[in-house]
Amino acid sequence: MDRLLDLILSLMPLLGTVAGVSLFLAGAYWILLGRHPEFSGERKLPRQLVMFGLIAVGAVAIALALPVSDSTRNQVIALIGVLLSGVVAFSSTTIISNLMAGLVLHMTKPFRTGDFIRVEDYFGRVAGRGLFNTEIQTERRELVYLSNTFLISHPVSVVRSSGTIVSAVLSLGYDVHHSRVKSLLIAAARETGLEEPFVKIVELGNYAITYRVSGLLTEVKGMLSARSNFYETILDTLNEAGIEIVSPTVMSQRHLADDARIVPDEIDESLPVESSKPEEILFDKAEQAEQREKARFDLQEEIQELEGQAKISEGDARQQIADLIEQKRNQLAELEIGAKKKMRGETNVAEQDAPAKLPQQAAKSAHH
Repeated sequence: MDRLLDLILSLMPLLGTVAGVSLFLAGAYWILLGRHPEFSGERKLPRQLVMFGLIAVGAVAIALALPVSDSTRNQVIALIGVLLSGVVAFSSTTIISNLMAGLVLHMTKPFRTGDFIRVEDYFGRVAGRGLFNTEIQTERRELVYLSNTFLISHPVSVVRSSGTIVSAVLSLGYDVHHSRVKSLLIAAARETGLEEPFVKIVELGNYAITYRVSGLLTEVKGMLSARSNFYETILDTLNEAGIEIVSPTVMSQRHLADDARIVPDEIDESLPVESSKPEEILFDKAEQAEQREKARFDLQEEIQELEGQAKISEGDARQQIADLIEQKRNQLAELEIGAKKKMRGETNVAEQDAPAKLPQQAAKSAHH
């Protein structure tokens, strides 16, 4: 009986330490992560790193409370250090490197969700930014996952949200004066909706002059459609002016009369017209991700503003503001839950429109 009592007494420090560490870690998890389900992966990253550090400290504290000799206790602590070092060493080339690259991208923020980027042969809109990889949606509606180390080690071209330059390159014969060509190309750019158009002569070839016409497109989300419409307008403008868009070497391929013109017939208005906004289909996930991020940012700003108002309010007004803050936090939680469901493929058509509606609901609530 005395030996059993001595054993229990010797285990009391260990049991107390285990209980204390467990309660501490549970409380830390609730404070850092549990009560903020609406946080995105980027905002959870520093909290997850802090939680990992607390777990390591807790393991060392339990090792120190073991009822063993000092030499054995030191060996256990050394074993924990060796295990952690081994994990870091074996995963440093992949997981740790991607994680550190993700931290660099998170701090520098070279691009945002919804931006058009080009890396090597990959081009598309950013649909998601994770701790280890970045997801982009290509022109073919495919999803490509690029590791963060790949993005760090290669140049990334980002289309500016304030506008981008749309260009077209074509060759015309020497029989057409360059001033006439420039005026027609600038007129085509303006008709397409491009701002500040300009024309450059790129090359004086053996048989033709190469022109590049460019203009500023402010609505970058419709970049693909704008480029296609720009090409169509150039064709129509030059055809209407009677200018052949063909190299003079065509004479060696097919014999034509001196007065023959390579101009297509008039368009048939009864022909079906394609979708005017294919980007809505091509980059649907990237567009929804951008809307969710914007909705999350707007709601977080409104919550901070309301919290500031609550500090200087009293009585019923303060309670009303508190209720409104709780309502917006619920909206943030619903937004995060909807995003997670969409990642698992559980979202229906009605849920896809939720991110776009949330900012409107928040604006109405703030107005009232």
